[in-house]
Amino acid sequence: MNGSDRVRLSRTIVRWWTETRSQAGLLPTAGKLVAIFWKFLRASTPEQRRRRFGDVDYDWQHRVNTTGATVSARERLLGMFLSPYQPTEPELFQTMLASLNIDFREFTFIDLGSGKGRTLLMASEFPFRRIVGVELLPELHAAAEQNVREYHSATQKCRAIETICRDARVFDFPIEPVVLYLFNPLPEAGLVQVMEGLQQSLRDHPRPLFVVYHNPLLERVLANAAGLNKIGGTHQFVVYSAQALREVPAS
Repeated sequence: MNGSDRVRLSRTIVRWWTETRSQAGLLPTAGKLVAIFWKFLRASTPEQRRRRFGDVDYDWQHRVNTTGATVSARERLLGMFLSPYQPTEPELFQTMLASLNIDFREFTFIDLGSGKGRTLLMASEFPFRRIVGVELLPELHAAAEQNVREYHSATQKCRAIETICRDARVFDFPIEPVVLYLFNPLPEAGLVQVMEGLQQSLRDHPRPLFVVYHNPLLERVLANAAGLNKIGGTHQFVVYSAQALREVPAS
């Protein structure tokens, strides 16, 4: 990987500062910056590093590397300004997708901020038409590519998995029915930009689309997106649809 392939830390911080300051003002932004670096330093202690190994059960079972424990310090710091890397729990993922009550064969699964690809592997246990992961950080993208190559499961139902190293803000959505998965992949300004692109795509090519938003801290962005309707969820996730084919019961 050459230097031009890497996401520049300084540029990321400047962009975060500019966007956050425009929304919150100077002093609150400065306070948030100090808090981010303090949180990063605390997370770098030996005790906290050991705790990040608590998500390795999935990796041991499938002989892959999707845990957050092996993410480098640089990528973790970048994540503080973009989205901290945290793999999805398998049991919750099953619950989220089962709640859709759709024919998966008609849909493409897309994960924005796919990290090391655990969600892509778990989605391959469903009979999607194809699966696409979009990840900004090259280190995580490379890990996802390797995991996709090495993943083997007797119950795998979809093997058409594509990993893309790209900024989700400029990702062009395919013109086919989509299940879009989000686990807080972007700061608010970035998520707004993604939703604007998604809305334009839906206006140009109307089609069924479901958004599954895990840990919906910025749900207000989806709620303000024209053409998306909330159809269900729990305290852990919400589901929005561009075409409410069927109600998803809350539990």
